[in-house]
Formats: sequence, C-alpha cells, structure tokens
Amino acid sequence: MKLEDIYTFFRQPPPVYLSKEVAVCYVLYTLVEKGDSYGTALIQAIENEYPLYRLSDTVLYSALKFLEDEGIIDGYWKKVEGRGRPRRMYHIVGEKEQQARELSELWLRYLQQHPHRQE
Repeated sequence: MKLEDIYTFFRQPPPVYLSKEVAVCYVLYTLVEKGDSYGTALIQAIENEYPLYRLSDTVLYSALKFLEDEGIIDGYWKKVEGRGRPRRMYHIVGEKEQQARELSELWLRYLQQHPHRQE
C-alpha cells in the first residue's frame, strides 16, 4: 500500500454490497416504483441509479426466493424484446401491495441513514 492508495480510496470509495435484508427492500422499492422486472435488470438499475451500491447475484436471487416464499412477489416467464431467451419476471402480488410498499420505504430510510455513501 502507498499513501496515494489512501487518497484514492476516499476519492473513489469501493462500492457497498447490499445485505439480503436491504436487498429485499430495494427489490420491492423497484417493483413498486417501476413495475415488473427481472434479475439482471435489478442489478443494472442499482448500479446506474445508486453508483456506490452493488447487489451480487447470490444475494439478489436469495432475496427474490425469500419474497416468493413469503408470497409477496410472484414470478412468470416472458420473452423480453431484443433478448434470445425468456426472462423470469417478478411482480408484486396484488393483495401484498401494501406490505410491499411498507418494506420498500425501508430502502428509502436506508439511503437517508447512509448519505455519506451516496453520490
């Protein structure tokens, strides 16, 4: 390590990887605000909209499985324009929308509590 490495670290901090708990809230926020989505799009969206945060495939699919098991989201297959194979799309189950909104608010609270991590 060099002194310059320390300056670089603070000028360009490494991304923060979301835990499963936070990922659940982020996924619900995205589905509530933008509608149905698929895994890769959720990962790309967080990198584009919140550049200092990352979501690993493992954590994302664990969060999606948890939400499906809890009956808050449901998945279905859909052919996405410009893609070769169908994608597994996810949407909020109608009767669980209020609960999804409540949990999605936790994502916004998380962002407010960690302002030093946002650009």
